[in-house]
Amino acid sequence: MNPPTRSRSILIAGNWKMNSSLQETEKFFSEFKNYTDRVFNDQEISHLKSQALQACIFPSFTSLLKAPLPLSFPVHIGAQNAHWEKKGSFTGEISGPMLKEVGIQWVLVGHSERRQFFGETNLTVQKRTESLLKQGFHVILCIGESREERESGKTKEILSQQIQSIPDISAISDPHLILAYEPVWAIGTGVAASQEQIIETHQNIRCLLSEKIGANLAETTPLLYGGSVTPDNITSLLQCPHVDGALVGGASLQPESFASLLRAGSKSLLFS
Repeated sequence: MNPPTRSRSILIAGNWKMNSSLQETEKFFSEFKNYTDRVFNDQEISHLKSQALQACIFPSFTSLLKAPLPLSFPVHIGAQNAHWEKKGSFTGEISGPMLKEVGIQWVLVGHSERRQFFGETNLTVQKRTESLLKQGFHVILCIGESREERESGKTKEILSQQIQSIPDISAISDPHLILAYEPVWAIGTGVAASQEQIIETHQNIRCLLSEKIGANLAETTPLLYGGSVTPDNITSLLQCPHVDGALVGGASLQPESFASLLRAGSKSLLFS
């Protein structure tokens, strides 16, 4: 397969979910700094500094204040969720202004675990996405089908319904929207979708997105793949057309593993 010609940057994002204490977070970034200082070459650092390759980590809320140690390149820190209202009687929630107060500019929205375990719907996803984009956040909106939905041929239908939760971003000044396709059946299973499945689905997503927000905005919107991404398969994933990076779970929890994902992203840029 010929590598895709890239008009969008590559984003490697790590979703830590409910893992890593404050002490573990500090240890991660200390080891990550030591490792990347030793191993990363000038080209890899250049890609990260120029933001042609972007790194982002979504730790637990308690670790958001533990920003990474000064590195030779930026690592964005994001929140795993946020409410659509800026304040109010919403026990257990956190707002955009609260996140901005501690320097957070990135938010994950609509993850399948939020939908499965905490009652997230396409409507609440839409409200969160619209509010956060209007507040200037970089929003990674997660979409994806279950195994039953894929096996019954409903993948495109489900994705279409989820993409409808995207607000009218043409009315938003400079929207920072990113879509992450995460087939629910691949998350945490150790079995990623095949290249054929990823290519077909990401092509469908780009078409559905074009219908929803227009061809120009759709073309500039990054599409990530998530679901059992590892340092062993990231290179082949990035070779797929319309795949602009990865949303990674377990493989982002170890410094050397996350660094390996970034190095693969840099290599992909060289051959695109």
